[in-house]
Amino acid sequence: MHVAVLGAGVIGTSIAYYLARAGHRVTVLERQPGAGLETSFANAGEVSPGYSAPWAGPGVPVKAIKWLLMLHRPLVIWPLADWAMWRWGLAMLANCNARAYDVNKSRMLRLAEYSRDCLRQLRADTGIAYDERAQGTLQLFRTPKQLDATGADIDILRRFGVPFEVLDRDGCLRHEPALARVRDKLAGGLRLPGDETGDCFQFTQQLAAMATEAGAQFRYGASVRQLAVAGGRIDGVAVSSGAVIADAYVLALGSYSPLLARPLGLDLPVYPVKGYSLTVPITDAAGAPESTVMDETHKVAVTRLGNRIRVGGTAELAGYDLRLRAARRSTLEHVVSDLFPAGGDVARAEFWTGLRPMTPDGTPIVGPTRYPNLYAATGHGTLGWTMAAGTGRVVADLITGRRPEIDLEGLTLERYRRS
Repeated sequence: MHVAVLGAGVIGTSIAYYLARAGHRVTVLERQPGAGLETSFANAGEVSPGYSAPWAGPGVPVKAIKWLLMLHRPLVIWPLADWAMWRWGLAMLANCNARAYDVNKSRMLRLAEYSRDCLRQLRADTGIAYDERAQGTLQLFRTPKQLDATGADIDILRRFGVPFEVLDRDGCLRHEPALARVRDKLAGGLRLPGDETGDCFQFTQQLAAMATEAGAQFRYGASVRQLAVAGGRIDGVAVSSGAVIADAYVLALGSYSPLLARPLGLDLPVYPVKGYSLTVPITDAAGAPESTVMDETHKVAVTRLGNRIRVGGTAELAGYDLRLRAARRSTLEHVVSDLFPAGGDVARAEFWTGLRPMTPDGTPIVGPTRYPNLYAATGHGTLGWTMAAGTGRVVADLITGRRPEIDLEGLTLERYRRS
């Protein structure tokens, strides 16, 4: 079967790899000159199934008001005349309750845990290397109140058998010794030992090369224009360099997926949430993090990637605007300097931004659409790196005609049609 995969981020590339390994003819269409050059390029570096949770939850509307008033605020909203943004925001607010949070988090954990297992198997099978570490995530609390508020998350972690540790200050220092320099700023933490870290861009580039070796063709500089429909099926895809006709199509364009789906009558409730990162060269390894530290106060992740520190965070609603804003850099610099003052040279940091494709309930959209030969793989938000391998395997299994190894209930576009 000939399959056209639209997009060569970590999601599209993972799908292409598994399809090629299954013996399909695969054509990947990507507007950039290489794989992983947009949202996958400089994300926070976390492969964090244990930290997979929707942004919409009980108490979030009140917290959001506080975040908007902070000097180094984790949330920024530009009041655009954009109906899609306000509609998405209202749908997210509708998910800010305990019942929805429980359902959404359980769905996300199902895919994220499976994906981590797929990534480990892929690593064992291929030897792929990408500055990976398997030393867990430390969610760091600066106040006792933050530590006390973890009860709902812990209940879900227990239910799904996700290992965790609740740590006091000294416990945090055992896993992240560099924090001893700022111990008075810590109240405790929640450690997720099954989580990993790694450079998503390195992974995507190497996986694209492996997919190519398996027979996949990557057409770079090929901007996808539109999908053609005939007889209730997708009949082809128009790109900047002509047209591609395939038997099946996979929509993996991240935040841009809804723009291509809308003319087909497909309503994908995905909106771009802009994130930023700094990549800081390490100057003192003993002063740098060992793995990932998630600062709960500022919602910023600080991750060790080889000889670099990746600092990622901020949720900015600004449409498809990719301008780098100095205020967001200031927040990232503040967090890494506050927690790891001796770790790296912030003055030489590389500043980057990307658009996370977010659904209002936090759960990605993976699987079939009402067109029998069109599959969706988008809406992974901040967890595209975490869920990539599992998404690739699921979509490849569906197209091949195999039953996926996990239940897809609540993961497909069907959940929005029902609601």
